[in-house]
Amino acid sequence: MAENYFVMPFVKWAGGKRQILDQIMEFVPETFSTYYEPFLGGGAVLFALQPQKAVVNDICAELMLVYEIIREDVEGLLADLRRHKNEKDYFYCIRALDRYPQKYKKLTPVQRASRMLYLNKTCFNGLYRVNKKGQFNVPFGNYKKPNIINEDILKAAGAYFNQAEIKFTCQDFAAVLEEVERDDFVYLDPPYDPVSETAGFTGYDKDGFGRKDQIRLKECCDMLHKKGVRFLLSNAATQFILDLYRDYKIEIIQAKRAISARAEGRGEVNEVLVMNF
Repeated sequence: MAENYFVMPFVKWAGGKRQILDQIMEFVPETFSTYYEPFLGGGAVLFALQPQKAVVNDICAELMLVYEIIREDVEGLLADLRRHKNEKDYFYCIRALDRYPQKYKKLTPVQRASRMLYLNKTCFNGLYRVNKKGQFNVPFGNYKKPNIINEDILKAAGAYFNQAEIKFTCQDFAAVLEEVERDDFVYLDPPYDPVSETAGFTGYDKDGFGRKDQIRLKECCDMLHKKGVRFLLSNAATQFILDLYRDYKIEIIQAKRAISARAEGRGEVNEVLVMNF
């Protein structure tokens, strides 16, 4: 379990695992070589485990840049975050930067990471969502005192990233899983299969994540199983997912949905933990 309790998620991410961490941790093996997490998101499981060797990945390039900058220049990131203002007009100016590719290219990596964190803290409900052009499109959140500069948590994450052997990547999950070896452990937290036609949220990436991707992921799980690699997977308890993973051990758990456009759409839902051990 965690060695430094200040090491915790610094972004709000749809599908974050803080609500069900205790249930997930029950099934994490006590020992393993390298920890793999191909769908990192907010990193709640990574931060709870704090493994000394890990390969973590997300298809969202802006998110992975934030992780890298926290490791490489957390002080520079904090300094840039201090310039941001919790004002509606300012928010939309910062949000619009990715509409102008030439202007956006002139931003330094620290400025891009700062923008990402600022938008995450001040946009509506903390969503990260992009349109088909890959442009951030969540509206202003109108929060009175958003925690834009979470200095202690960012510094703690930076310290952990520098003392552990962690590889950050931004690629398709299948490419990440190809290098996993027998003694490693894999935690898989893909965008969930939607429980209804309107409930799905896969807006982290302009290409989305559909059922063909879910099937492709299951095929990767079969590959891991044949290699003798232990994996644990989270997903929605839809009939599609239950059928897809029927040959593996499935635990049904309850989770609170924290991100929804409407208050009545938030509450307890059934999820699954799938494992091959």
